[in-house]
Amino acid sequence: MATLKILGDRVLVRAERADVSPGGIVLPETVKEKPQRGTVISVGDGRRDDKGELIPIDVKEGDEVIFAKYGGHKVTVEGEELLILDVDQIYAKVCASCCGGTCA
Repeated sequence: MATLKILGDRVLVRAERADVSPGGIVLPETVKEKPQRGTVISVGDGRRDDKGELIPIDVKEGDEVIFAKYGGHKVTVEGEELLILDVDQIYAKVCASCCGGTCA
């Protein structure tokens, strides 16, 4: 199995696929919306400030995130299409209702 080491302030995300509309209609490739939601697979160490101190990233593996519609770079790993996003392209972390809607 190939592995990727994500560097700096970047995040590897598996985007949700929207193959079926909310009404149950199977959508052809030409009319699908580009996904904006996905699951974090891997996270870089963060970036360094002017003093050289590490600024960690606010998301971790397994987090569900909302990201820029046309952000990121597509990569294919073992037949699976993934996105490498700059942390600035992630707008929000989705908080599960099971934990009271709060994110850790």
